[in-house]
Amino acid sequence: MQYIENKTFDEISIGDSAQLVRTLRQQDIELFAVMSGDVNPAHVDVDYAKADIFHEVIAHGMWGGALISAVLGTELPGPGTIYLNQSLSFRRPVGLGDTVTVTVTAKEKQHEKKRVIFSCDCLNEEGEQVIVGEAEVIAPTVKVRRPRVTLPEVHLHERGASYQKLLDACARLEPIRVAVVHPCDTVSLTGALEAMSHGMMIPVLIGPRDKIDAAALEAEVSLEGIERIDVPHSHAAAERAVALVREGKAQSIMKGKLHTDELMNAIVDKDKGLRTERRMSHVYAMDVPHYPKPLMITDAAINIYPGLLDKRDIIQNAIDMAHALGLTLPKVAILSAVETVTPAITSTIDAAALCMMANRGQITGGVLDGPLAFDNAISRTAADAKGIVSAVAGDADILVTPDLEAGNMIAKQLIYLAGADAAGIVLGARVPIILTSRADGVLSRLVSCAMAQLFINHKQAVS
Repeated sequence: MQYIENKTFDEISIGDSAQLVRTLRQQDIELFAVMSGDVNPAHVDVDYAKADIFHEVIAHGMWGGALISAVLGTELPGPGTIYLNQSLSFRRPVGLGDTVTVTVTAKEKQHEKKRVIFSCDCLNEEGEQVIVGEAEVIAPTVKVRRPRVTLPEVHLHERGASYQKLLDACARLEPIRVAVVHPCDTVSLTGALEAMSHGMMIPVLIGPRDKIDAAALEAEVSLEGIERIDVPHSHAAAERAVALVREGKAQSIMKGKLHTDELMNAIVDKDKGLRTERRMSHVYAMDVPHYPKPLMITDAAINIYPGLLDKRDIIQNAIDMAHALGLTLPKVAILSAVETVTPAITSTIDAAALCMMANRGQITGGVLDGPLAFDNAISRTAADAKGIVSAVAGDADILVTPDLEAGNMIAKQLIYLAGADAAGIVLGARVPIILTSRADGVLSRLVSCAMAQLFINHKQAVS
């Protein structure tokens, strides 16, 4: 166990000093900005900083001041110190990667009030002064020795950061015409309108007109100039949306306030639906804190217990989506409970067969590996620990789950325990289906629309 111990006023001699050495990291700047609320672009905006006087992102000045406080509070004098005054002169900026050595030196003692004046000097790795100053403290008179507190780990995550590239990619594309089914609550209505405001879609709102208008009133948004089709209920709205697609008047369908089954029943209808030769499946694109890129999960919403050929289509749908998102050769991890082929676990047999199908050209456009346990699929460390040699393990773009139960659990655990955001669409029909959950917010709906727009434009480009 490490301890923290002070020096009392009587133990301090003129000339006593203490040091702290710290290298400035991006996380230090971000943490200081979050803690202080200081989002001066000189510290947090790379593009602005390049054009600023120092031509790079620099630390907040008081980051260095905080290091001085840390030395005084933990080293000299240490616990029990009362900070009274601090003067600081900032001589040079501290940039990312700079190493700062902070030194405080006792220069004067005032016995009557137990006060000590310290000179404070901060030097960079070149020996240049970056901060110089003076601190006045009341030094402790009682000896203190305590276990050093272990600080919590801090993980920073910018919500939606991995989605931004998808949204940016849509900026140069023409909007798609989307049949929005039963947008009779504020979340589904504003999600569609937000996508419209970003130039992603031209919405056609289908549902009971009075309910749509009521949702717009509650959301305080205008529907002026937006096409609305009045139908009596959600079932009729789903059927009308499918009809619009068959008539060539809509390029995609977006789920509003209705059950997934109700919408999908109209889509899969053998006579009037939107079936193709491909099995329909759902693809999540998740923004997971601490995973370096969007993570696609399939299928967590449509196919309950898919067979081998169903899984072939599920994987091909996900690969096609990945291509639309800009991945030329996505890495596909086929999940099971173990990473070895085990006859008692059917999903491992399926995984091995699917990999062979990819080798024989029955699945194209991606790199497949499986079976892989979840940890091996997303953690290189876990894969290395088990001696797994794989181009996919630890770096998967797509996770293929054994069945809907497993997929749904993985997705919701990432959302509710790991703070992930989830967007998703259904592929394999004539058009992509923007299938969001009733619990999804505007961001998830917006990114789901972006996925549909990118998919349609990619399909047109390669056809």
